[in-house]
Amino acid sequence: MGILREFLLYLRQERKWWLVPLVTVLVLVGGLAALAVAFPGAAPFLYPLM
Repeated sequence: MGILREFLLYLRQERKWWLVPLVTVLVLVGGLAALAVAFPGAAPFLYPLM
């Protein structure tokens, strides 16, 4: 939670709100990649999402 709080404080101070969608998409894609590695049987269902 510390990293999230620091990131939000940085966004508010520097007025870089355009970073929010970019970081959100990167986190989601990273989560899908981690899911594909953790559950190889689910990989065929995840590939169309990537």
